[in-house]
Amino acid sequence: MASIIAHQHANSGIQRTVKKVGVSRNIILAGFTSFFTDISSEMIYPLIQAFVSMIMSSQKALLGPILGIIEGVSESTASLLKVFFGYYSDRIQKRKLPAIAGYSTSALAKPMLVLASFGWHFVLLARFLDRVGKGIRTAPRDALISESTARETQGKAFGFHRGMDFAGAALGSLICFFLVLRFMDPATKTIKSLNDFYLLFLISVVPALIGVVFFFFVREEKFHLDPGGKRGEPVPNPDPRRYDKNLRVFFLAQLIFTLGNSSNQFLLLRSMNLGHALSTVVLMYLAFNLSTSLLATFFGSLSDRIGRKRLLMAGYSLYAAVYTAFGFITPEANLLLWFFWPAYGVYYAMTEGVEKAFVSGIAPEGSKATALGFYHTIVGAGLLPASIIAGILFSILPSAPFLFGGATALVTVAMLGFSVKE
Repeated sequence: MASIIAHQHANSGIQRTVKKVGVSRNIILAGFTSFFTDISSEMIYPLIQAFVSMIMSSQKALLGPILGIIEGVSESTASLLKVFFGYYSDRIQKRKLPAIAGYSTSALAKPMLVLASFGWHFVLLARFLDRVGKGIRTAPRDALISESTARETQGKAFGFHRGMDFAGAALGSLICFFLVLRFMDPATKTIKSLNDFYLLFLISVVPALIGVVFFFFVREEKFHLDPGGKRGEPVPNPDPRRYDKNLRVFFLAQLIFTLGNSSNQFLLLRSMNLGHALSTVVLMYLAFNLSTSLLATFFGSLSDRIGRKRLLMAGYSLYAAVYTAFGFITPEANLLLWFFWPAYGVYYAMTEGVEKAFVSGIAPEGSKATALGFYHTIVGAGLLPASIIAGILFSILPSAPFLFGGATALVTVAMLGFSVKE
């Protein structure tokens, strides 16, 4: 039932054809790439805090700050690449090649974790290169998803993609759970040795490479000359000050929100400190990924019908409630985490794909990947201070980073409510 719509570029004389469908072939293939990539990532992500803890067994007091530095530097610094490669993708009007390069970089970064016996700095390097790959691929891939879908169904398309993302994360978490059971020391409730960690890290490379293969079959959007028209170089707009006011306020709100949105490693660490074994925490993380995967497409489609802003405000309000709860839960009530981890996944389902659809919908013409790159870079720029702040707060009072995150989420809700129009 797909119809073809032609999109006219007035300045360059370029015409693009876009399939008017919710979930096209490109989106399915990109979904499978993300599916296998996240199997690879989530096989090892829940183990990072336990891995760093074992490496720093003689420096336990520094665990929180070092974990904050690793996550903050890797996420934040690499995110600066997102706007550059978004702009580059708009300039060359190519999405596929940068995305493949990014996925390949992330896959090849994982084996570097085996060098961590020489120091936690190699964990930082491996995580940094993994995030560099994400920085290269994210904006071009998201622009490709947007350009493969009609405006009125972009929420559904981004929701489906994020659903596949988190389906892979759920399967990766499940694999991680069984591997942890296989290698766990019953006395310490964590993995027995560094060599066992290294084996798991090497296994995770396989699904990452499978994901890269799927993206080779994605079709690049074609551009054609208009009759009598002259082809000109597309000129993306790299100046966010010239973007729509609503988009600029949204970017600012995202920065404030991110300052309280520290790495999920702190949620995993908090769960273990409340008395749960590593295997149990991995299962909770699995429940989080499952709830996001099952609901992401639904909430993306809902945003197509009721608007992005309303759903984002509800999602950030849920985040505030969940993060605050993580701060107040006591070891005696740690079973409540079985409720709040899936609830945290619902927040992701309500916001992750919807944020991208919101940015895509009001991005300047010819600058879709650049605007998406700015969005990801702004979020990434806030992750370094966010993770460092969380690490320091965690060392002072384990509940403090979560109460801080709940407060910044409520500020974001207020900004969207009063200053952003749909």
